[in-house]
Amino acid sequence: MLKKLVAEFLGTAFLLAVVVGSGIMAQTLSSGNTAIALLANALATGAGLIALILMFGNLSGAHFNPVVTLSEAWQKNLPTQFILPYIVAQILGAFAGVAATHGMFDLPVFFASTHVRTGVSQWWSECIATFGLIAVIISTSRTRPTTTPFAVAAYITAAYWFTSSTSFANPAVTLARSVSDTFAGIRPIDAPGFIVAQLIGAACATVLFNWLYPKSSSQ
Repeated sequence: MLKKLVAEFLGTAFLLAVVVGSGIMAQTLSSGNTAIALLANALATGAGLIALILMFGNLSGAHFNPVVTLSEAWQKNLPTQFILPYIVAQILGAFAGVAATHGMFDLPVFFASTHVRTGVSQWWSECIATFGLIAVIISTSRTRPTTTPFAVAAYITAAYWFTSSTSFANPAVTLARSVSDTFAGIRPIDAPGFIVAQLIGAACATVLFNWLYPKSSSQ
């Protein structure tokens, strides 16, 4: 259990370092070109995800995301007693990752974001983004498990661009990005709407894709 929790903590911390750090660097170097900044942020996040999932997948499952943990427990792939410790480790790791990244860029440890991300279109985007993430995880893990890290990373990279919210798809990430007033930030007041939408999207995908891809008798 301890090794799994450390893996979830470190993996989520590095994920936030990649997301926030690449966002800061992209904004700094793009000379105000938001499209270039988003492209750099998306590519760095996708590359980081591949490395992190490969690094920790065999140890903890490389969830790095409370909705993934809840979905895996719902499918009985994770003992229920792991749910709360995993989620706590993910949230603590997310905040640690933001703090570490701010230190690298000489910023305050935490400072509330002023980046407005709210409204029905943004919530719907988060619902769709999270639905797709869980769909990718369930479908590939049951058909071609070795491709899952690459499929997840490819999906998130794409979802940065096809969703108006830029695809947070992760409650721990959402909470931690609310204390980073940088390119990747979200106002603290806007975080609850994103999290509710993420939970709805994850639940719908878990139900549908368990039906589309039922477990075999050997799973």
